[in-house]
Amino acid sequence: MVIQIELGQVRDDATSTELVDAIRDLEDLKSRTCAAQARLTARLAAVRPDDAAGLVGYARRESPARAGQHVGLATALTTELPHTLAAMDSGAVPEWRATLITRETACLCADDRADVDEQVAAADQDGVRALDGWGDRRLVAEVRALVAEVDPVAVVDRRSRAEADRQVSLRPAPDTMARLSALLPAAQGVAVWATLARIADQARAAGDPRSRGQVMADALVERITGQARADAVPIVVNLVVSDETLLTGGSAPAWVEDYGPVTADTARDLAARAIADATAALRRLYAAPSSGALVAMDSVARAFPKGLALFLDLRDRTCRTPWCDAPIRHHDHAVAHAEGGPTSAVNGQGLCERCNHAKEVAGWAARPLGPPGDLHTVETRLPTGHTVTSTAPRAPTPTRHRPVLRSELYYTPLVIEYAA
Repeated sequence: MVIQIELGQVRDDATSTELVDAIRDLEDLKSRTCAAQARLTARLAAVRPDDAAGLVGYARRESPARAGQHVGLATALTTELPHTLAAMDSGAVPEWRATLITRETACLCADDRADVDEQVAAADQDGVRALDGWGDRRLVAEVRALVAEVDPVAVVDRRSRAEADRQVSLRPAPDTMARLSALLPAAQGVAVWATLARIADQARAAGDPRSRGQVMADALVERITGQARADAVPIVVNLVVSDETLLTGGSAPAWVEDYGPVTADTARDLAARAIADATAALRRLYAAPSSGALVAMDSVARAFPKGLALFLDLRDRTCRTPWCDAPIRHHDHAVAHAEGGPTSAVNGQGLCERCNHAKEVAGWAARPLGPPGDLHTVETRLPTGHTVTSTAPRAPTPTRHRPVLRSELYYTPLVIEYAA
């Protein structure tokens, strides 16, 4: 390096040129580190093919789903894309651009993939590569053009298979908004857009004061839910809120299931509108005021009954695997039922489908930790001997600066369910 960098410290007299050179050196180092990670990941996948994603997720502090992508990338780089891997080793290609090359060539056979890899990432005698200076968009375009040239049939087959990946997803957006996205075949996506646009144009021509975007958004909700108004949605929405916030003007945030935190004012507004429309029902849960831990419930059933499953959903919010934010799809035991684990809130946890299946691989073991009054914690032991803990988030509680009376063993967060 031109200048010495240690724990984020640089010389006070470093020039602009030295700083730029050092930043470039660190960027090259990141690429070389990713190449080394890819080789280690590929070796781990060869040794433990059944649970490599879970182990890589632990090592990289990422969800198993994201780690599975790293496993696929590492396998492709070490077996079919040697020039891209060499470019990473030299610092010329970061991990993201290697991912783009891997993604766009995935439909090719090994020989054709290697051919495209050589044309794009191989260095000439002067160390120059075709992709040098390309932005991400041009890189994708150039690789796609080469793929279509070497095997046009594979491109057609890939497009036909892509319809199997159609899906709808929901992500929180700022200011208590949500971003609903749909991955559709092009013709269907254009048809949906054109329909919404036509509705908006007609409404605006008739004097509707809403903007074009507002009309399209409202029409989308009305068409999907079958309601006359976009804000009259017949779907149960669980709003977990402190009784202090709901009833006495407290300021503690609330939690909307499948969305996330909302402000106290928003929670009261949601509750008021639901009650005004006669669509609200209250369900009381109890939490320790000091820790925010929800009180456990017990059941002797093998499967988690509906009420207990809802309790796990509200307590865990998302998959309990560390670094995995996927929606809860399965309710399962930390200590397996076959090993004597009870069907209870203490021994239960909410998991996504992938993480629940991953823990069935030999060598994985989990157990709940701590007394019931503390936040629910599960310790998972990996086949490699590493341990990782997962702690449930705090339930909405009164503001922490308020003194807690000795008589307050528990406070009551209210789950407001509203539906038509």
